[in-house]
Amino acid sequence: EVQLVESGGGLVQPGGSLRLSCVASGFTFSSYIMSWVRQAPGKGLQWVSSIYSSGSSTYYADSVKGRFTISTDNAKNTLYLVMNSLKSEDTAVYYCNTVLLGAAYWGQGTQVTVSS
Repeated sequence: EVQLVESGGGLVQPGGSLRLSCVASGFTFSSYIMSWVRQAPGKGLQWVSSIYSSGSSTYYADSVKGRFTISTDNAKNTLYLVMNSLKSEDTAVYYCNTVLLGAAYWGQGTQVTVSS
């Protein structure tokens, strides 16, 4: 059974930082591409970042590149997203996501609000 549980969201001022976490279970964590996807109010899903830890490969959307850092702790089956220099447009629900066996799996999401 694949399970993904996000945490770490909250309210932060512009320019501030947050670290999101996603605890995964039910599959070999390091063998799959893991992603962060977000949904802003009234908007569709936007891909943010992905990582394939076995190959030490990371990928970022242009809007977050240089500000966000994706990483994993494979021993803990945990995915992280460190978000620096946050902007109001980063406000969204952030979801942890992976695709395996032809199906997409999602966590419940964690709310990030960037506001002064």
